[in-house]
Amino acid sequence: MTDYIIGVSDPRQWHSENLKLNKDHYASCLIRLGGARMITDIANDIGVGVHFNPFVSCNNKMVKYGVVRMHDLIQDILGWERFYLSGRLQKPVNILMDNLDIKNVNSVNLKAATSAALLLLPSKFTEEDLYAKICSLSYTGDLRMLFAEDKNKVNKIVQGQFHLFEEMYKPFLEEYEAKNLLRFSLAGDKQVNILQDCGLSAASTLVSSLPSSIRSEMAMKLGDKRILDDSGRVRQQVVIGSKEQAAECMKRLVRRKVMFSSTRQAVAGLLTAGAVHGVRYVANKMHKAWKSWV
Repeated sequence: MTDYIIGVSDPRQWHSENLKLNKDHYASCLIRLGGARMITDIANDIGVGVHFNPFVSCNNKMVKYGVVRMHDLIQDILGWERFYLSGRLQKPVNILMDNLDIKNVNSVNLKAATSAALLLLPSKFTEEDLYAKICSLSYTGDLRMLFAEDKNKVNKIVQGQFHLFEEMYKPFLEEYEAKNLLRFSLAGDKQVNILQDCGLSAASTLVSSLPSSIRSEMAMKLGDKRILDDSGRVRQQVVIGSKEQAAECMKRLVRRKVMFSSTRQAVAGLLTAGAVHGVRYVANKMHKAWKSWV
């Protein structure tokens, strides 16, 4: 089932129009109980701002599409406020229509994901290890991984789209190589090995590229100080004792965000998908998980 994300300026108005055109995409109970108003209220108050319609037939294919307010999408991309759609956009996607230059905005998200993954990785690792760590960020703390997801999901995503990951993250790896944070070497099997500087200065540089919401929470736990950046502006710098300390603090914060958001969205999804689609969706997920375990 192919996933689509549709960013709109006003989700309630969009759903109101879509109900007239594609009423069968929605659970009948939602239509009876409140229509577009209830759909958006559940998405915002219970979920994380996204309403999904699963099992929709389109051009002889089964799709699932989610609708989100564009402002909320950009906030999540830039700040990891909910770390839900931003996590999806850290993996290869096809942008079909882009009126607000989301591809460029998402570069902030990709650099932050690179920095977060590097903090969590040891001094030596492979390029595939890096992409797997990036990919796993949005699953850390996701309760569905315990019973409703393929345990090999991350490796399958990376191995199946390795060259797309290379294209996405090449600019940030080159930037960190130029700053002497990374060094690359080729192994005998054509695998790229990466060596990273694990010193305190390098770790501070990585932390500085994390989203503001993560840095602020890290500062509350580890302490902070005010410094002047290259442009003469005063900015906050998280005080860290070691790369390992920073990595562990960041990991806990990301896990908590993912756990909170994925749980809220799962509850909202069960409420809005309807009994038949809800049971079908969960059953499909659990079937994949079961196959991966046995």
